[in-house]
Amino acid sequence: MAARSPASLSNRTTGSTCLHPLSQLLGIPLDQVNFVACQLFALSAAFWFRIYLHPGKASPEVRHILATILGIYFVIFCFGWYAVHLFVLVLMCYGVMVTASVSNIHRYSFFVSMGYLTICHISRIYIFHYGILTTDFSGPLMIVTQKITMLAFQVHDGLGRKAKDLSAEQHRLAVKVKPSLLEYLSYHLNFMSVIAGPCNNFKDYVAFIEGRHIHMKLLDVNWKQRGFHNLPEPSPTRAVIQKLCMTLMSLLLFLTLSKSFPVTFLVDDWFVHQANFLSRLWYLYVVMQAAKPKYYFAWTLADAVHNAAGFGFSGVDADGHFRWDLLSNLNIWKIETATSFKMYLENWNIQTSTWLKCVCYERVPWYPTVLTFVLSALWHGVYPGYYFTFLTGVPVTLAARAVRNNYRHHFLSSKARKVAYDVVTWAATQLAVSYTAAPFVLLAVEPTISLYKSMFFFLHTISLLIILFLPIKPHQPQRQPQSANSIKKKAD
Repeated sequence: MAARSPASLSNRTTGSTCLHPLSQLLGIPLDQVNFVACQLFALSAAFWFRIYLHPGKASPEVRHILATILGIYFVIFCFGWYAVHLFVLVLMCYGVMVTASVSNIHRYSFFVSMGYLTICHISRIYIFHYGILTTDFSGPLMIVTQKITMLAFQVHDGLGRKAKDLSAEQHRLAVKVKPSLLEYLSYHLNFMSVIAGPCNNFKDYVAFIEGRHIHMKLLDVNWKQRGFHNLPEPSPTRAVIQKLCMTLMSLLLFLTLSKSFPVTFLVDDWFVHQANFLSRLWYLYVVMQAAKPKYYFAWTLADAVHNAAGFGFSGVDADGHFRWDLLSNLNIWKIETATSFKMYLENWNIQTSTWLKCVCYERVPWYPTVLTFVLSALWHGVYPGYYFTFLTGVPVTLAARAVRNNYRHHFLSSKARKVAYDVVTWAATQLAVSYTAAPFVLLAVEPTISLYKSMFFFLHTISLLIILFLPIKPHQPQRQPQSANSIKKKAD
């Protein structure tokens, strides 16, 4: 589901109507039932894949083929003939991959995939009702677009750039041999990520298929000092159970809160014209909180599917416990306790943030923050609400950075001051995120303007005043010159 939520969708856009009675019984749109059913099938297939197609029992080619076949089936099951768009885009971009020069492969792949995705986004406004968020074929297209562009940039790094020009992360992920057709199809269409993602690195995926994934991560740490005499074979079962419990809790919260606090409440006549300002702030926060569980549900379930297949191992933590968060798309605790806009964004839709950093933030020579927000909005779609959200996010991010850099150090001298600072910044962060993200769920211009007018555009005004009267970064004493990569990393 990428960054979108499941919402209403007409039956003609879904690939299967066999679950329609269940949809009517539960009062849940058919597309959402199809999505959940498909992910549950994927979860079962993932366990089977790990046990019966273990790398020790099946060749990489067999694992590639079956992962791809299952993925194609799930896409057709969910989206019917609209799945053709996905296949066309993947095949077109593989053509770019094998024919384009390494100096231009990333540019051509980016423009072809983003162009095709944008055309599909535009078509949604005419095919579906404007202003109704739908879970349709553009969701998998968004995930595939991330993978296509990320792989193209990594191939360009591996074959078209000198090692000295790469950052440590770019060097680690650089792909030095163009993928075969089977590897390309499997990477983009495998059953684990084709429906709900998340995006992952090509080298990690191939290592998983070939059975090197876990051993590579274990070799990154001194596993003998951790008490292991031989390379262990960590089981993902515990991690999968924990994530499924979180998925169930998120589903229950979604089914209850979304009905009690619908997004339409933000444009209700009482909210816009009668409620006082503090009441509007409170209800804005509550409504936006109620909109979160569907993302928690979809992303955590997708993470569990990957882990069940044996993909997503990230190493060993400080206590010697195995970690299965390589592909996690969010950190719920850090989101709900975030004390800065930056901390919130770093723990929300993590893999999309990684993609944006890989293809835009680290690459563009000018205005990386602004251009990254613009690309994020374009990737999400063409609804005006997306652009209100991401363009509002630019001044809010800059203002939050200025306040933090100018004042935070004054509150670190005592524990009491630090606690007071954290409480105030937590409340400010949660309200700022609710205010900024509201257009993302309202979608259209009219309700967005209505909401912001009722809130007096207060956060826009405050952010602009902070940017005008506070230095973005306080004066620092002269330091030794730094490399371009280190400057870019600190720019965020």
